[in-house]
Amino acid sequence: MARTASIGDRAPGQGARLVKQTARRSTGGKAIQRAPQPPEPKRQHRYRPGTVALREIRKYQKTTNLLLAKLPFSRVVREIAFNSSSISAGELRWQSSAILALQEAAEAFLVHLFEDSNLCAVHAKRVTLMVKDMQLARRLRGPWGGLG
Repeated sequence: MARTASIGDRAPGQGARLVKQTARRSTGGKAIQRAPQPPEPKRQHRYRPGTVALREIRKYQKTTNLLLAKLPFSRVVREIAFNSSSISAGELRWQSSAILALQEAAEAFLVHLFEDSNLCAVHAKRVTLMVKDMQLARRLRGPWGGLG
């Protein structure tokens, strides 16, 4: 192949550019082979921020089961009852239905508190729930916390 001149890409505002090409000789041997690269591991699929949270909200709003684990809640109830009474722990006995009723009431209270706190955050033109939203919601509810 002889030397030739070719017209390259034209840049705006410039004339044609000449690019020189030279002939290349082949060695006639085999091309150098590189070791095959292992395939890159496929990246794991990730949902956009907030998608999974909204899916969980819909999931938990459909169900009526309790969200707190029963055994740890029962332990907390028994510990509070033991600390606040003069009776020893062995003398206090609890019906399972009584602890279940307490758990239902506690979860309902917390759900309503979070709803009110979220309204406070939205009123402040925020999406993120903060401690001050919880404090304001409790203060607005009064001493009985919306139960009286």
